[in-house]
Amino acid sequence: MIKPGKIQLDWISGFPNTAQIGIQRSLDSVLNFTTIGYASYPTESRNAYLDNKPLPGKSYYRLFILFKDNRFMYSKTVLAVPDSTISGTTILGAGDITNATPGATGTQSAVPWKPSPYIYTTADGNVNIRLPQAPQKKYSIKFFEPTGTFLFEVEQVTEPFLILEKATFMHAGWFNFEIYEDGKLFEKWSVFIPLNYRN
Repeated sequence: MIKPGKIQLDWISGFPNTAQIGIQRSLDSVLNFTTIGYASYPTESRNAYLDNKPLPGKSYYRLFILFKDNRFMYSKTVLAVPDSTISGTTILGAGDITNATPGATGTQSAVPWKPSPYIYTTADGNVNIRLPQAPQKKYSIKFFEPTGTFLFEVEQVTEPFLILEKATFMHAGWFNFEIYEDGKLFEKWSVFIPLNYRN
């Protein structure tokens, strides 16, 4: 996916015994591949990497995958192309989440759910935070896995609108959050980050 001045790579790996994944870039797809970074969590099945300084012209990418037994392989080479199918401002609603109940697995019936007006996912998969009173009041936000495991905290929201990259959450699925206003619980709800983003 190409963003203004950036190229984001997302992939799914079926290799749990991976020691290292290097992201390599080339302008010609055949020669001169250079390693520009490494996956933060190479053993995770889902990963992402953001190329903040892509070169002018066409950019080709591949993965260099090093296994724990020192074997290695390269992924297929791909050309970064603009994704014109994504309307990044469209808010995902209950209809976009098939058989997905917060914290549920399998095909359990979905309970009535609607996105929070304060924290919600847009069609590009990123998490939007909209707190118009942020400059005047003190807001903090905590994010959790559905199991209750604490992920991270935004200690103070100072802007009325923020975007958290979906890669921050490390995987797709449900996440719970708690918004605090001046130290008191303001909202407790859930947000869904899809693996595949809709048109």
